[in-house]
Amino acid sequence: MAYIRRQITIDRPAADVWDALRDIGALHTRLVVGFVTDCRLEGESRLVTFANGTTVREQIIDVGDEDRRVAWSAAGGLLSYYHASAQVRPVSDASCEVVWVADLLPHEAKPTIATMIEAGLAAMKRTLESARAA
Repeated sequence: MAYIRRQITIDRPAADVWDALRDIGALHTRLVVGFVTDCRLEGESRLVTFANGTTVREQIIDVGDEDRRVAWSAAGGLLSYYHASAQVRPVSDASCEVVWVADLLPHEAKPTIATMIEAGLAAMKRTLESARAA
């Protein structure tokens, strides 16, 4: 099984970033604008359309306010297994760190998925920091 861990610092308070992350149906409007182009909630899952045209059904496993962590899973396309979480951790009163961790199969998909995670974190930083400026 492949393991990926990426993190990024965002110049916004942890509470603001968590508010956007925990809004699991608004990826495309509040969290990762441009990286995700559509997101629809369907029961306990969400149907996510990425900018590259890929659509994935993600099962929401947990939205934990105490740890500021969202966990989800998906399977299909090039993945037979995918489980991920994103967690917000304060760095200071005005900034925080988002840590995205994923376990996946097949192992050979790791470079492709790591690139997508990095692009997602970059979109998150752009979206949330530009929201502060607005």
